[in-house]
Amino acid sequence: MTISLDLSYTKTSSACGTSLQGYIKTTYADLVHLLGKPSYIGEGDKVTCQWVLKFRDGPIVTIYDYKMNETPKDLYDWHVGGNSRNALVYIRELVERNDVYAIVS
Repeated sequence: MTISLDLSYTKTSSACGTSLQGYIKTTYADLVHLLGKPSYIGEGDKVTCQWVLKFRDGPIVTIYDYKMNETPKDLYDWHVGGNSRNALVYIRELVERNDVYAIVS
């Protein structure tokens, strides 16, 4: 059985109710190519860079660095948060459809 996901999303600033679901190993440049500019860039005490996405028919998903002194530019295990375990399913499908090098786990 093939499931067709609607990968339409909007960027949002609210990540309430999300928690760590897994990781995406890729570069900052590949994430910008895939998702555009981050939703948040700053000098946080735990997060310096974050994308927050709300999929039309799915979860809220966050992709962020964690406890880094500065935003990682090279290959890095970015944290994937979400309000459901389906966050990884949506990110994996988005990566595959856009031919971006990344390992989602």
